[in-house]
Amino acid sequence: MALSWNEIKDRALRLSREWKDATDEDADAQSFLIEFFDVFGVSRRKVATFEHRVKRLDNSNGFIDLVWKGTILVEMKSRGKNLDRAFQQAKEYLPGLKQHELPKYILVSDFDIFRLYDIEEDTTIEFKLADFVQNVHHFGFILGYQKKVYKEQDPANIKAAELMGKLHDRLKEIGYDGHPLEVYLVRLLFCLFAEDTTIFNKQQFEDYIEQRTSEDGSDLAAKLQELFQVLNTAKDKRFRNLDEQLADFAYINGNLFKEILPTASFDAKMRQTLLECCYLDWSKISPAIFGSMFQSVMNPTERRNLGAHYTSETNILKLIKPLFLDELWAEFESIKTNKKKLEIFHRKIGSLKFLDPACGCGNFLVITYRELRLLELEILRAAYKKDQLASNIETILWLDVDMMYGIEYEEFPARIAEVAMWLIDHQMNMLVSNEFGQYFARLPLRKAATIVHGNALQIDWEDVVPKKQLSFILGNPPFIGKHLQNAQQKADMDLILSSVKGSGVLDYVTAWYVKAAQYIKNTKIKVAFVSTNSIAQGEQPGILWSLLFNIYKIKIHFAHRTFSWSNEARGNAAVHVVIIGFANFDIPEKSIYEYQDIKGEPHEVKVRNVNPYLVEGKDLIITARTNPINNVPSMIYGSKPVDDGNLFFTDEEKDEFIRKEPNAEKYIRPILSSHEFLHGKNRWCLWLENAEPTELKQMSNVMIRLENIRKFRTNSTKESVKKQAATPSLFSEIRQPKSNFIIIPRHSSETRKYIPFGFFDSKTIVSDSCTALPNATLYLFGILTSAMHNVWIKFICGRIKSDYRYSNSLVYNNYPFPESPTDKQIKAIESAAQKVLDARLQFPNSSLADLYDPLTMPPALVKAHNDLDKAVDLAYRPQPFTSEANRMVFLFELYEKYTADLFTKEKGKKKRIPSVPFDKGMM
Repeated sequence: MALSWNEIKDRALRLSREWKDATDEDADAQSFLIEFFDVFGVSRRKVATFEHRVKRLDNSNGFIDLVWKGTILVEMKSRGKNLDRAFQQAKEYLPGLKQHELPKYILVSDFDIFRLYDIEEDTTIEFKLADFVQNVHHFGFILGYQKKVYKEQDPANIKAAELMGKLHDRLKEIGYDGHPLEVYLVRLLFCLFAEDTTIFNKQQFEDYIEQRTSEDGSDLAAKLQELFQVLNTAKDKRFRNLDEQLADFAYINGNLFKEILPTASFDAKMRQTLLECCYLDWSKISPAIFGSMFQSVMNPTERRNLGAHYTSETNILKLIKPLFLDELWAEFESIKTNKKKLEIFHRKIGSLKFLDPACGCGNFLVITYRELRLLELEILRAAYKKDQLASNIETILWLDVDMMYGIEYEEFPARIAEVAMWLIDHQMNMLVSNEFGQYFARLPLRKAATIVHGNALQIDWEDVVPKKQLSFILGNPPFIGKHLQNAQQKADMDLILSSVKGSGVLDYVTAWYVKAAQYIKNTKIKVAFVSTNSIAQGEQPGILWSLLFNIYKIKIHFAHRTFSWSNEARGNAAVHVVIIGFANFDIPEKSIYEYQDIKGEPHEVKVRNVNPYLVEGKDLIITARTNPINNVPSMIYGSKPVDDGNLFFTDEEKDEFIRKEPNAEKYIRPILSSHEFLHGKNRWCLWLENAEPTELKQMSNVMIRLENIRKFRTNSTKESVKKQAATPSLFSEIRQPKSNFIIIPRHSSETRKYIPFGFFDSKTIVSDSCTALPNATLYLFGILTSAMHNVWIKFICGRIKSDYRYSNSLVYNNYPFPESPTDKQIKAIESAAQKVLDARLQFPNSSLADLYDPLTMPPALVKAHNDLDKAVDLAYRPQPFTSEANRMVFLFELYEKYTADLFTKEKGKKKRIPSVPFDKGMM
């Protein structure tokens, strides 16, 4: 039976006392190490060898003080010797060891100072012999109950996926494919995991392959088939003359080995690959990545990008902590000294049930279960002091995997999720065993998580788990934008949202929000989903949250504002996500988790209410409107050509055309798209509005182009475009300002703190990739270029990928301008706005894209914008704004005030926006 930690600590104290005063004569490495391993109840003779000879790279012999193959290498030195050199010496021994003999840890010591190097984690723990008792937990790996370090991406995981991938590819190549292949590999993976986590004996599966199968692999499939049958057969039901090595395997049950599969086929290379899998330490692989890692095995493309398709544990904890875990821990801390209340609390968490309706390989369920089991362990520590533990530890473990439910569209991940739950359950049982000194494993498997293979949007969740029994819904539904949805996904959206006006723009994930809202109506179930941030910005919140608020009475309880979600997989692009927790009931205090750096950690802000844009404020919705809420000029889209390129010229093409057709020069005008405007490029167009027909007919090169346009429009599939074939000299849609205007690129990079706006006169044509604000003034330019308006853009406008998509109807028309700026404030904004334009002119060879790149923005321009921000902020209120969220809270309040009065105010009494013409620096 394994020692308890208290027993280990007692032995560690004895070792420290006995060796603290040892002289150099007394300091015998072998004697010390024998006693060192005895602290953990492990006989080093069973696991390790002294004075192990190896060949160094220079072909000289070396002698390792102690090596436990595949686990630890120890190098002892006399007191006061240089431990850096000792570590270097230890590393020089490594090339002389075989691959599967390489240690996970190196320990160097001079009998007083100890340094434990974790090779895989690249971490070092150092302590003195006197402090050994405080550091014994670092040596848990000696017992096989190693404390997990849950990494976002572990090299062992990648190596394992690559090896399993080789097996998969070869089996598929010989014709072993489909469902049998999937189940076969799941079974192999379970066996590999089992022999490193005490489900099987250590190396039991590896020894069976090495000792009972031929090197050419010819009988490996048959031997595995025998093993699978044994694992599915209770000990008392097995053949009496069964090979004793087979008979020694545990009875697993759980239906994992029940199905009779076609016999596979192996060769020598495949057998060696499987053995190489055995040489890995599978106990190091967290079940949280286990499922996704194995799913990647089935797809060679995904295998190269391991990690791109799993949710990191860090991000899962961001969801489950505010959803339920923080509250449970707080309750535990408040009652942990009251044994009666502790038992009630224990039964409470044992009765909880969780549903992930898009569970994939079960990552959320695995981590949720792990965290609950860790809480249960703390309950047991508080309830059972010293030797008061029940004789049978099974009777006091009340949490089991049947508290977890999932729905998964694909069969293979669903089966993986079931296995992953068993694996994390076993890991937690080992942790409890380690804590209380009683070995406990739930074998044979009697309970399982309920993972339903099906379409979560088409099945009734009540058929999976009755809502009267359910406590929480959580997960990470698919991120699929409207343009990427396939026919089946569009049908799913229609099923859930067909009656909702404008639902065609919604992301696929929103259907899970609505389905969950329907399910939790009139219950206390809490829900939290990870989603792309698009559902909290642009046009989607107005559609989705109007439905959730008004029909299903949903209240947001907490939210993580936008953060960057990326795993360290090769080629894995970051996704910008939010986490939203909600329910069918209200709570007095809510939380917003804000990110100063979207790649960093959040800080929590307690608020009274969280609105759909994930800032503090009332549950208001911003929807597109035809006219601005303030008395400001209307913003218009640029003109649309529909010309098949016949009206446009580069610099060279323009010069060549004028050489051929000099009379056309007066009709050639500069034209700006977002690209030309931001990148300082020139582009030209034929602007033939009001051109004399007689003059046009005299320009043969112009007429050729007009004929091309006529034919192009005539062949269009759009009826409206066909009609415009009658006027080929004109742009298809003309919306050119007649006065000076501000140009706004409709698409701009999110990396810019400010979207660059510019001043132009009416001679410059605006294309439809921009919007324009006629009757431009410096005051308007200053407001729109300020941090205040740019924060509004960040929250309200839609996105293409992560880039801003500016909309006049959604962003500009809803933007609340300063309520009552004084003349002094107006002049300050005008002056600061002009300085921004002046600062730009100091760099005539730089494009706006370069000027507004955060890495290359000139200090003079930064200062000019900072001064403008201060001037604009003061026009809103005298108190400074401390954060973007702080700005949005204020703007939402002002928006609510303006829109409440919008239909009661007399039009003539609206605050008039100052009309100050722009000065120099048109740009």
